[in-house]
Amino acid sequence: MQHNNKNNNIFSNVLIDWYLSNKRELLWRHTTDAYAIWLSEIILQQTKVAQGTPYYIAFLEAFPTIQDLATADIDRVLKLWEGLGYYSRARNLHATAKYITEVLHGVFPTTYKDLLTLKGVGTYTAAAVASFAYNESVAVVDGNVYRVLARIFGIDTPIDSTIGKKEFQLLANDLLHQHKPGLHNQAMMEFGALFCIPTKPDCQSCIFNKQCVAFQNNTVNLLPIKSKKTQIKDRYFNYFVVEKEEGQVGIQKRQEKDIWQGLYEFPLVEADALFTNEEAIQYLSTTTDITSLVSGITMKVHILSHQRIHSRFFSISNVVATTKAENWIWVAVTDLHSYAFPRLITNFLEKVAEYKKTLF
Repeated sequence: MQHNNKNNNIFSNVLIDWYLSNKRELLWRHTTDAYAIWLSEIILQQTKVAQGTPYYIAFLEAFPTIQDLATADIDRVLKLWEGLGYYSRARNLHATAKYITEVLHGVFPTTYKDLLTLKGVGTYTAAAVASFAYNESVAVVDGNVYRVLARIFGIDTPIDSTIGKKEFQLLANDLLHQHKPGLHNQAMMEFGALFCIPTKPDCQSCIFNKQCVAFQNNTVNLLPIKSKKTQIKDRYFNYFVVEKEEGQVGIQKRQEKDIWQGLYEFPLVEADALFTNEEAIQYLSTTTDITSLVSGITMKVHILSHQRIHSRFFSISNVVATTKAENWIWVAVTDLHSYAFPRLITNFLEKVAEYKKTLF
């Protein structure tokens, strides 16, 4: 879809005027430092602004430069990330910081093309950093932009199709203000986040309602279109919370390329269902030298983007003998707070702490 430059500038100028009068005051909008902008974009990839802002502040305080982040221990990075979810973002963040520091000699890539070579940086993040830090003329296309463009221009091509992604990117590039790409991109994203929202937008007072195809055709709630339905997988996690007499509890680090990689958890058995108390005792007696068990606590189902985690925690206290489980590490109960756990585990710890002065 092509438009003449004059009309494109009119569209962009109207959008930018709206933005300058309505924008939120966000910390990362007051810098052109590529490191700080990149950090904010990674944090906000799957996170709302209100939740992400304290993390952004904490990361910049802990790691003022990319070199500080590169030399940090991954466990410290994951601990700071705790509660944000999608932990592969944190691992990629650390890996990219090391790459830029060690391979690129601390020089952050300055072009969209070079930014795309970084781990964890896709087309959207590369466009955001390139336009916000370096004012490069490349349009950002995120969920907000898809929604705005689909509605205003009446595009029913699925946004999760290869053809759709190409069509929306070409249109976004075509509409981009060539002299103010960063400002235009911020305006487009903000318009989708604050005004052209997913449900019940105030179309009557929209600056584009005379041009908006969806508004004119009463199809606002139908756009944008997705073709693929996300398949949700159910998983069943049986956790064993084993405490030795001297106040130490067994934990382990998740090593597999799976959810929560690199985070700590209690010893886990994933099965086709949650164990009963009897099944838990039988499992422990065949794999460790533990034969006693306290009844389990079933947690509320933990929802991830494509998974539902069902979990039960079996607590065993005052264990005298050392178990045979080789991959467990024993830490003081009072030191658990210094380890990075998935939100599911911290929810359990908080639930237990409500009933007891100590954790166990």
